[in-house]
Amino acid sequence: MAKRTAAGIQADIAKGAFRPHTALSNVALAYYQSDANSFAKTVFPICPVTLSSDNYYIFDKEDLLRDNWHRKPAYGKVDPAVLSEHTDTYACVVDQMIMGIDQIRQTDLNRRMGPRTADPKQQRTKTMAGQLNIHQDSMFARKFFRKGVWTQEYTGIDSTTPASGQFIKFSNGNSDPVSFVDDKSTEMEEKTGRKPNRLALGVHVFNALKKHPAILERVKYGGSTANPASVTLNVLQQLFGIDRITVQRSIMNKAELGQEAKMEYIGDPNAFLLAYATDAPAIDEPSAGYIFTWDMLGNGNILPVLSYPGENGTHSEFIEGLMAADMKKTADDLAMFFAEAV
Repeated sequence: MAKRTAAGIQADIAKGAFRPHTALSNVALAYYQSDANSFAKTVFPICPVTLSSDNYYIFDKEDLLRDNWHRKPAYGKVDPAVLSEHTDTYACVVDQMIMGIDQIRQTDLNRRMGPRTADPKQQRTKTMAGQLNIHQDSMFARKFFRKGVWTQEYTGIDSTTPASGQFIKFSNGNSDPVSFVDDKSTEMEEKTGRKPNRLALGVHVFNALKKHPAILERVKYGGSTANPASVTLNVLQQLFGIDRITVQRSIMNKAELGQEAKMEYIGDPNAFLLAYATDAPAIDEPSAGYIFTWDMLGNGNILPVLSYPGENGTHSEFIEGLMAADMKKTADDLAMFFAEAV
């Protein structure tokens, strides 16, 4: 089957020929949303959109943060406020995964009472949803979690005298991660009016923070001999004053099909991202980044799943999953990227 396009799906919807399997679509969405290791959607919000491509607003912070209220003159009125706005575009591209079920083999397994799944359709649906998280985390790493994306970019060094654009690595015991993140948060807030509320950590950065002497010193009196204090994400959220801290734990086999497996963390384990992201996604709400996701049928399920038989004589059935998304950097000054932090 050919790869689906947004235009093709829209045409099928108009003809009433696009009919996802409701139960399997619900299973896929629930499994996709519940994956605790998924990284992308815990940092930047999913923004459901009714059109596969459209405009979103960009507001000038200079106007938004100006005092536009003035004393009303007697018998008169104030001049209208000037609020500049621009638009950019998103375009959700359809991603697709198809898995097959060999009906003859499935019948044989059922009769033998051999190793099998009770419901192969659900099993393949869950597999596709899990693979979608891998796919999106990989896209997130390329779009947002690397050098060369954000204007405010810093590189860690071992020296305790960093120059402009540098910082002391968190693996260096002479660094002070809490003060450093606090200073950068204040810097962003002063420039944009938005305080960072997301901190996305590579695994090695998180591990370095858990055993950093400056952080252990701050929490050591919170434990006892039997239960010594430990550095958890909740502890770090309190120390850094960040609403949500996530650790990039997604694993991906980066080898090509047929090659020896090459398991690696999807995102850079030595980097971290400090950002502001909204909890109320909308095309006119500021956020460092968005995952625009097309709600194809307008029913809130952004991951429709279809089930259909194979060609005559193949004795097969196919499960197809679809998602149309576009990951966009929507406010460059609402994020800072830090490379080589350990």
